[in-house]
Amino acid sequence: MRVLPALLCALVLAGCGGSSNDGTKEMDTGTSIASGSGRMTLGVNSYLWHASLDTLSFLPLASADPFGGVIISEWYVAPTSPDERLKVTIYIMDRALRADGLKVVVFRQVRAGTAWQDAAPSADTAHKLEDSILTRARELRLATLGQQG
Repeated sequence: MRVLPALLCALVLAGCGGSSNDGTKEMDTGTSIASGSGRMTLGVNSYLWHASLDTLSFLPLASADPFGGVIISEWYVAPTSPDERLKVTIYIMDRALRADGLKVVVFRQVRAGTAWQDAAPSADTAHKLEDSILTRARELRLATLGQQG
């Protein structure tokens, strides 16, 4: 599991702000990480990235790609519903903190005997997750702005 330490380093460094060439503080729209030749800004919004990971913290993750902005969970079986499982994929498609820069896809399966069969998720599950992520991203942004002031 060598990906986990690299991911943790990227997440820690993602909170670091950058500055523009003229010395003024730039708005944090992308996630910055240090590289051997300087700083590299990723193509995703750091607030959406962190909020997505916070929101899905109860799910085991299959992969999290901070460069491509894709988070994929493992299948999750809730203790209260042992015959149902969910898998979530999140796409962060913009550097701006915008609702249309986020897409959540939910997959659901139900147990039929000993096998799992695909089933339609509730119509509002993905929407509720998107709302939770956007709310958390706004909270993170406000907290960051409050610390800078």
